[in-house]
Amino acid sequence: QVRLVESGGGSVQAGGSLRLSCAASGSTFNIYRMGWNRQGPGKQRELVAYITSGGMTNYADSVKGRFTISRDNAKNTVYLQMNSLRPEDTAVYYCNVGNLAGRDYWGQGTQVTVSS
Repeated sequence: QVRLVESGGGSVQAGGSLRLSCAASGSTFNIYRMGWNRQGPGKQRELVAYITSGGMTNYADSVKGRFTISRDNAKNTVYLQMNSLRPEDTAVYYCNVGNLAGRDYWGQGTQVTVSS
């Protein structure tokens, strides 16, 4: 089992920045992919970004150039630096971790609210 603890959500005005963190603990030895999904009001959950253990990254088109995902493998922690935030970025952000056995784990979610 993998336990995920998220932090860093909050409220910010449009154009502002926030940094999310997600620390994994437990059976972390074969974690491959770490990332973030989000679910806005009345919307389906969608991928925001992920990063592999080798450092390969993937971003949703809507956040490219504004968000940066990074990872500290020694700490089993993934970060999401969010700049130039927009009201449409308002959502609950969920940390997601996948291991080499094909298992997926989810965090409890952290609220990000961007006001105009």
